[in-house]
Amino acid sequence: MAREEITMPKLGESVVEGTINTWLIAEGDHVNKYDPIAEVTTDKVNAEIPSSFTGTITDIVVNEGETVEIDTLICYIETEESDQTEETVEPAEQTTNEASHKETDVSSMKKRYSPAVLRLAQEHQINLEQLVGTGKFGRITRKDVEQAIQHGVPEVSTEPSTTPAPSSKIENRSAQTQQRTSTGDIEIPVTGVRKVVAEHMVQAKQEIPHAWMMVEVDVTDLVNYRDSLKKQFKEREGYNLTYFAFFAKAVAQALKEFPEMNSVWAGDKIIQRKDVHLSFAVAKEQDLFVPVIQHADEKTVKGIAREIHLLSEKARNGKLTTADIEGGTFTVNNTGSFGSVQSMGIINHPQAAILQVESIVKKPVIINDMFAARHMVNLCLSLDHRILDGLICGRFMARVKEILENVNEETANVF
Repeated sequence: MAREEITMPKLGESVVEGTINTWLIAEGDHVNKYDPIAEVTTDKVNAEIPSSFTGTITDIVVNEGETVEIDTLICYIETEESDQTEETVEPAEQTTNEASHKETDVSSMKKRYSPAVLRLAQEHQINLEQLVGTGKFGRITRKDVEQAIQHGVPEVSTEPSTTPAPSSKIENRSAQTQQRTSTGDIEIPVTGVRKVVAEHMVQAKQEIPHAWMMVEVDVTDLVNYRDSLKKQFKEREGYNLTYFAFFAKAVAQALKEFPEMNSVWAGDKIIQRKDVHLSFAVAKEQDLFVPVIQHADEKTVKGIAREIHLLSEKARNGKLTTADIEGGTFTVNNTGSFGSVQSMGIINHPQAAILQVESIVKKPVIINDMFAARHMVNLCLSLDHRILDGLICGRFMARVKEILENVNEETANVF
């Protein structure tokens, strides 16, 4: 037997730390190599980290909710020697034994609950025997219990029951994290994704000297063109052709023409990225994720729309991988989806800028000394003044504006 260390893995190109959100194992548990042992949160993604060895977990040294840097020790595992003496059995007997052993292992994995799952189930009187696990080998995860709390399951009872948990139990799902003070205020501990995002935003504001500019764009032709296509596009492709896809394409094209905008700050140097990888935000309840459209400049509007759809679905279903969030060089934020018309984004460190796409608003505009109803949108740019200045950003924004104002049926060769 040998005692080995399991450390916090690197979960992204610019990720330097992670928070142990939930342990999926307990001390004394046996795990196989690559079995998930913990759910980890970073400022970009939630992920399960695998065991590096086969063996028995002996010591967990990082608590749930604790944030540690990459390569930091998180637990010890006692590994099994590969040269153990094994009994000789006939092939048929060996196959039977292996199948029986595998079935036993799977069954035991289903019954093996992490401390977080047990605690959460006990606090909300959730009968774990009645849940179907979505984890590996059918293991019940914390997310399974939270779903049960939200949607209701039979309460733990000495008598068989199929009655859903009372609504009062469902409404109290966050009792373990929220507390009401004597004055009626609610105290909500800052944990998980919210904690990591908060720390990342503070770092960005403290380190980056933000500057800001805005341009107004007439997207009337773009709106008419997209509206003429959206129905048949949805029927043919199975996902929506959004306005945001056109904005992302225009930004990607302009970034290729103005590579200074596609830069990152690296301490004593500025690195201009060759590839254009667009980050964009996806909200899931109280959590915010930032997946990346890889090589956005090489994709058509249709391809970008597909990427937005697929990555958004993965984010909302908790399926984002490390590859989905790595390598972003510039961020485009669809704040207009909330009805916003003007905003100042915080730059996604270490990128050089973030562009906010606001709501498209139909309003009167003077054209040739006459009023006309036009679809207008504000594009708001936050920039790192260490890397960029008003001149290059002004030219970049003017180019994005030009591209968008010339999207119509005759010029849009993007499909």
